[in-house]
Amino acid sequence: LVGYEGLEVVNPEGGTEDAEEEASRGRWKQEDRDSYWKMMQKYIGSDVTSMVTLPVLIFEPMSMLQKMAELMEYSYLLDLADECEDPYMRLVYTTSWAISVYYAFQRTWKPFNPILGETYEMVNHGGITFIAEQVSHHPPMSAGHAENEHFIYDISSKVKTKFLGNSIDIYPLG
Repeated sequence: LVGYEGLEVVNPEGGTEDAEEEASRGRWKQEDRDSYWKMMQKYIGSDVTSMVTLPVLIFEPMSMLQKMAELMEYSYLLDLADECEDPYMRLVYTTSWAISVYYAFQRTWKPFNPILGETYEMVNHGGITFIAEQVSHHPPMSAGHAENEHFIYDISSKVKTKFLGNSIDIYPLG
């Protein structure tokens, strides 16, 4: 919203005869920028999960519950750890699984927020049964449970946000 002061517009084909017209095209007027900034100032320090409507363009085509289930993609490593007699190899398998969840985080799109009470179930994915539910809408919180004959895994997801004026702090809890 801020930062257009002193901006010089240059025509890519050279010349400056239409620079003034090009500079005014598509730009916010100063009074519009000031009013938006005043509107946003009252939100500084508050949780942004309820005050902002995000464009659908930044969302990935899955819900947070599906994203939680995606963490079970490499769960066979936990099965190997359970069957392993060597404690060092067990640590290797368990650590490899713990690191593998970062693969799901390489996509930086935001998953859709599930509606309150929405569930997601994944059955027989490598012998795993996974179920997750949206347990709170605001703040958004999800809970999930996975199990097979080798392990039981519980997960919860809660995000706390804080708007700071020119940035947003996001604290993933759970």
